[in-house]
Parts: sequence; structure tokens; C-alpha cells
Amino acid sequence: QVQLVESGGGLVQPGGSLRLSCAASGFTFNYYVIAWFRQAPGKEREGVSYIYSTGTITSYADSVKGRFTISRDNAKNTVYLQMNSLKPEDTAVYYCAAGPKLTMREYEYNYWGQGTQVTVSS
Repeated sequence: QVQLVESGGGLVQPGGSLRLSCAASGFTFNYYVIAWFRQAPGKEREGVSYIYSTGTITSYADSVKGRFTISRDNAKNTVYLQMNSLKPEDTAVYYCAAGPKLTMREYEYNYWGQGTQVTVSS
């Protein structure tokens, strides 16, 4: 019943933008930290960003600071990741996850989506 569903991925040219969405159901959304992770081919999954339950605290990986923005709409049970100035290095499957703590440690997150593919290529 607990479900996180990512959407918004696709193919985009370098320098372009995408907005990913993470729609949640089956749990009390506004009690949870929501994070975005990504996994590139042949690489381990890495943390991208997280946002606190109120939306007042956010964190970003150094590789995306200044380019990505995380936000949440608790009324819609949805978290967004606005990705601007995309680079080929951003190509990965992007996952959203929900957990109780302000951390980018994967094992602290209880619920995971299935991921959405982002491909940045000319």
C-alpha cells in the first residue's frame, strides 16, 4: 500500500531542464524527510538532495548545487526535483525515498520508488 512513484524523466540535451515528481501514498507524507538518489550505469547509488517535512531545510550534493532545486507540496503529497543546466554526468536512474531522519544514508530510508530514467545527451 505504501507507494512512491517517480515521473518526469526522459531524454534532454546538455544545458536543458527537467522536473521530476515523486508522488506518495499509503503513509503520512508530511511526517517524512524525502530524498532523491540517483544511480548511473556501473556506479553506486548516490544521494542527490533531501527536504525536511516542512520544506524549510534542504540539502544538496556538491555536484548539483546551484543547478537542482528540491521542493515539496504536502497538500499534494508530492516532492519535486527541478534540474537545470543538465550535464551528461547527470545521466542516471533517479529514485525518491522517504525516511525519518535528515540524512543521505540510504539505509535510513524506509520507502523507495522504482525510479525514473534521466538521459542527458546530444
